[in-house]
Amino acid sequence: MNMNYLIDSHCHLHDREFFEAEQAEKMLENAKKNGVEQIVCIGTGIEDSIEAKKFAKRHKNVFWTFGIHPEYAKNLEDFSSILKDNTDKNLVAIGEVGLDYHYEPFDKNAQIRLFEEMLQLAKDNNLPVCFHIREAFEDFFGVIANFPEIKGVVHSFTDSKKVLKKILETTDFYVGVNGLATYSTLPLPPLERIILETDAPFLTPVPNRGKINESAYIKDIADWLSTKLGVSSDEVAEKTTKNVQKLYRLPNPEL
Repeated sequence: MNMNYLIDSHCHLHDREFFEAEQAEKMLENAKKNGVEQIVCIGTGIEDSIEAKKFAKRHKNVFWTFGIHPEYAKNLEDFSSILKDNTDKNLVAIGEVGLDYHYEPFDKNAQIRLFEEMLQLAKDNNLPVCFHIREAFEDFFGVIANFPEIKGVVHSFTDSKKVLKKILETTDFYVGVNGLATYSTLPLPPLERIILETDAPFLTPVPNRGKINESAYIKDIADWLSTKLGVSSDEVAEKTTKNVQKLYRLPNPEL
């Protein structure tokens, strides 16, 4: 196995709305062929998180997270028993959770209340958090100030240099870099704070724009980042992989 392997820290390969079962299996094979040795399937709701758990249980080197996306804040079901006495070694984080003020209408109070409950869940279970924050960083910084022990990653960062600077200087959160970076002018964090992700099936990187995104394309993001930062592909793989492993406490891949 290539020691400088890659990790897709954020995808939705388990979601049958986007991927048929056979298609998902093929994409797992493609990922491995491209040096992607570990994959994290991200939950966006109660049922979706359960599907992510089932998918991870069926596959080596696949992990899952439990999360309720802010878009579901108004119609929240009781989730208090979901992680009770949880000992699943493949559960690596709470997420994706956070605040999203992009689409009208939205209920700020409901979103903040859900976000605080998710952060408390992470704290109670000693888990890091995958943050989904869009056009809501002012409230985000206000909420996380009450949870100083939380570790996490700001998934798919799409805001300004000023906000990125604040994340880097006032928190120890990592920042998720995905295919969006390959066709936009988004500011980039330093390599030591980057975690690679696809967000498959969304945000397909150059040169595969127009295709459904998949975990194998982490390699395209890593290669682009190598050129952009002026470092070797091996260095990008080594450092971003170590970042994910540190945050999500992933074991070395099983061969």
